Amino acid sequence: MGKVLDGYLKELKLPAIREWYEDMSKEAERENSSYEEYLLALVEKEREERNIRKREKMLKDSRLPMEKSLKTFDIKRVPLKVRAQVDILVDGSFCDRKENVLAFGNPGSGKTHLLCAVGHELINRGRKVLFKSCNFLVQELLKAKQELKLARVLKKLSKYEALIIDDIGYVQQNREEMEVLFALIADRYERSSIMLTSNLPFSGWESIFKDPMTTAAAIDRLVHHSIILELNIPSYRLECAKKG
Repeated sequence: MGKVLDGYLKELKLPAIREWYEDMSKEAERENSSYEEYLLALVEKEREERNIRKREKMLKDSRLPMEKSLKTFDIKRVPLKVRAQVDILVDGSFCDRKENVLAFGNPGSGKTHLLCAVGHELINRGRKVLFKSCNFLVQELLKAKQELKLARVLKKLSKYEALIIDDIGYVQQNREEMEVLFALIADRYERSSIMLTSNLPFSGWESIFKDPMTTAAAIDRLVHHSIILELNIPSYRLECAKKG
């Protein structure tokens, strides 16, 4: 009977129940548990392990740097206002409201680490996140446009509740690159969240989008529903170098 049950559980793709039903059966017998209690414990075990596997897959797909989590982020370095904002962000409700998260600050101030840390917390809550450097993302979009696949790629990106774009403006785009970046921002407007980091204040964004009208339109779409994190603090890397 055990082999038949194992076969059925394998066919039904219930690996946790298959692994645990014998041990938990003995435990249920010792504790004089009812059939319903035993069955509930087994189903909860399957659900728990399935959620773990799902989060592991989501984390791998997200391309988030594994080391950039809240545990490794020195939250005491950032202003109190930002700490309060982070406490709100980690619950993920901003994704439901389709809000953007815009992190500004000097190089080395922890912008990327902080947004990645929030990304990890979102995944822990079952939300799909994708991390991309701006330069890499723009080249990917440009290639898709040249191959007449831009709409398909934008649709694929729309499946992520939060798209983290790192270092917007760090590499200056030409006009074609600017156009696909704007297309992405416009496509996600009021549909899903963008999280981005930038060393440039909005006043310098014309160097990214090349003309005042497009710059204003991009900023308007990003800021309309947004949470802005201002990390006006010294470079963490520089501080570490000085201590070393």
